[in-house]
Amino acid sequence: MVFPGQDTGVEPFLQKLSTCPSMEVHETRPQAHANAEEEKAGGKKQKAENETHEAEQAQKKAKPEKEDKDNGQQNGKSAAEIAKEFEQFCKATSQHLSIKQMREILEANGQDHSGSDDAVVPRCQDMMFYGALEKCPSCDNTLECTGDNYVCTGAFSEWSSCTYSTRDPVRREEPVKLPDSVRESSAFELIKNHQEQGNFPRRNLNPTGKPFTGMLICLSGRLSRTHHYWRTKIEEHGGKFANSVLGATCLVVSPAERERGGSSKVVEAMERGIPVVREAWLSDSIEKQEAQPLEAYDVVSDLSVEGKGIPWDKQDPSEEALESISAEIKLYGKRGVYKDSKLQEQGGKIFEKDGILYNCAFSICDQGRGVNDYCILQLIIVPENQLHLYYKKGRVGDDPRAEERVEEWQNVDAAVKEFVRLFEELTGNEFEPWERERKFQKKLLKLYPIDMDDGVDVRYGGLGLRQQGVAVAHCKLEPLVANFMKVLCSQEIYRYAMMEMGLDSPDLPMGMLSNIHLKRCEEVLLNFIETVKSIKEMEIKAKATWSDFSQRWFTLLHSTRPFIFRDHREIADHAAAALETVRDITVASHLVGDLTGSTLDDPLFDRYKKLGCSISPLEKDTDDYRMILKYLEKTYEPVKVGEISYGVSVDNIFAVEPSACPSHDEMKKLPSKVLLWCGTRSSNLMRHLNKGFLPAICSLPVPGYMFGRAIVCSDAAAEAARYGFTAVDRPEGFLVLAVVSLGDQVTEYKNPPEETKSLEEKQLGVKGLGRKKPDENEHTVWEDDVKVPCGHLIPSEYKDSPLEYNEYCVYDPKQVSIRFLVGVKYEERDVEMDTAE
Repeated sequence: MVFPGQDTGVEPFLQKLSTCPSMEVHETRPQAHANAEEEKAGGKKQKAENETHEAEQAQKKAKPEKEDKDNGQQNGKSAAEIAKEFEQFCKATSQHLSIKQMREILEANGQDHSGSDDAVVPRCQDMMFYGALEKCPSCDNTLECTGDNYVCTGAFSEWSSCTYSTRDPVRREEPVKLPDSVRESSAFELIKNHQEQGNFPRRNLNPTGKPFTGMLICLSGRLSRTHHYWRTKIEEHGGKFANSVLGATCLVVSPAERERGGSSKVVEAMERGIPVVREAWLSDSIEKQEAQPLEAYDVVSDLSVEGKGIPWDKQDPSEEALESISAEIKLYGKRGVYKDSKLQEQGGKIFEKDGILYNCAFSICDQGRGVNDYCILQLIIVPENQLHLYYKKGRVGDDPRAEERVEEWQNVDAAVKEFVRLFEELTGNEFEPWERERKFQKKLLKLYPIDMDDGVDVRYGGLGLRQQGVAVAHCKLEPLVANFMKVLCSQEIYRYAMMEMGLDSPDLPMGMLSNIHLKRCEEVLLNFIETVKSIKEMEIKAKATWSDFSQRWFTLLHSTRPFIFRDHREIADHAAAALETVRDITVASHLVGDLTGSTLDDPLFDRYKKLGCSISPLEKDTDDYRMILKYLEKTYEPVKVGEISYGVSVDNIFAVEPSACPSHDEMKKLPSKVLLWCGTRSSNLMRHLNKGFLPAICSLPVPGYMFGRAIVCSDAAAEAARYGFTAVDRPEGFLVLAVVSLGDQVTEYKNPPEETKSLEEKQLGVKGLGRKKPDENEHTVWEDDVKVPCGHLIPSEYKDSPLEYNEYCVYDPKQVSIRFLVGVKYEERDVEMDTAE
């Protein structure tokens, strides 16, 4: 409320300061300011007069108008005028309030008064001018202004910092409480006078369209647009132009700059550690209205001795993919000596004592704090009993900034003691209860152990490109089968799968995780799915729950591209399917083992025997081959990636008999048998052939998971192809044909069931009705009364179904027998399918 005749702004108070002899400024300032004031007493009046003049000028510019939100007007003042007034307010309060007094003001108003002096001052000034902040609506902790928004400084759980942020936080309407020490200070009138103006003004933070706010940007060399053009754009979007590299946020150059040897500015920037980025950083930041990560546009850091040094989670996904596919796996399992230690070259092995292997890997993903780190801790013994402790902590791809050391220890007990101390420091847990019983309680901002299994990650132990030809040449298997085994035993399909899922860290053995660790992941996923059933989608608390799960998930399954899950489709694609794939790759790792040595002793035949599955190529002139081609041709529709459609050509078809699946004789006895398509990644295929199909890992309201923990197949090859086709640069894949017994009773659904537990318990056959179906007039019957729904795809009567194609679900693996593998190649084309031999 404003009283008649009362001053209404900061400026009039500054005038009073210059003429009020009773105010002893040095008594209310910090000691350092007080001493300086005594030395400059003669200049105090002149300084106050200057402040008064600045305030008067600001006041003259103000044009009182009605509050107009559309024009940024509040109480007759524009956002710029309020920001100017706040700047004057901050200047005055910094001079006339001590740090101690600011802490007391924060405490009196229930605000966070801890932290450094540099943190306390802006926090207190923000509160005094704009009003006290309410608590975070997600976790009830404190909000802090970062300059472009307000972020929560608290934690939602021991796994995750709160990721809540806003530009317009809720504030208290009541006046700021002032302790007695402030009431006696010279700043009291200023604060009181500001509060009596009426409602607190709204703070306008870094408006949209200003991505360069607070940045000082320097340009160098010949760019695609003139320096004048970019200077205008930089200033237009909130930044400042710098002629010198000194103090700059970054230096923008042409990519050709490195080929020219670099200008003096580039050299100086590299010496000072200032990022040197491509011109595209400017245009992309403006286009997306947000400053893009500087690391992703780096031009020259790979010229340094330490290497490129850009974390993979900051790189462009296409560039990260290239690095990932060719990166050497540094840690392959529980007995693997980490590559960067260089000790494996000296015959180093992981130290083992009393049944414990002293080799630990850790992970943490805390997106509220911007942390996505891994850590390696090993005791390595080399010949002649030299013991070394190796420690490395950092971000994937950012070796130059990683914390790393190798220490030699003479005393074994002392080395073990140091290892245990570091484990407890990193995790907040004791080492032996974890290592012997897997007892562990996650602590806030502490790392979580990645429980490695004793084996070799197939991305390391699988066949390399140079080994594949030799392995096939020395294999006693039929050539087509040998080539098929070569695919299953190579590193390539597993590297691609991990890369596509963002689980491709070369520093962690993501393809050699223990069953206990995989079970933990499954429990976290299932608990989250149950939790979200009871919360409303758009509530702030719901968003916090999704954020918490995301950080838990990417701590357990360390990702080079972590993000916050937003919906069930993302959970299905990037959590459920990813966990199933990691589980299956771990099985493949155990089957393939270590093939890094000689391949002359026929390792493919040896792995074929371990697989426990008979595989034989179908002759192209057989009835079965023709039947499968016809089934594929009629029920296939092109896979679309953007505007491009991909058809398939058939390479080979294999008849298979996995020992883990029901035999032909066992299937003969079962009712309602149908030959159906099953989609799978190539990386999951070895596990399917070795152990049979497993039900889906969870129930979600999206295709593939909407009928609960079931084995899902389709009568459309198009549906299976979606799973098999993962990337345009990986065109080869496999479609699986399996005989499925739907049982004596089949329940049909045109909409997803509200709950799926009863379906799982009764284990009845389920058919989800899609918007398209094979023409029933063209269905045929195969051997042993197996129905083959091989009609052309036509619209069904269920136009509103969430499913595009029919889904068939069974809950007992004994009702499914894999019969054929169809090797296909996805190709961009006009026609839907090529079956030419």
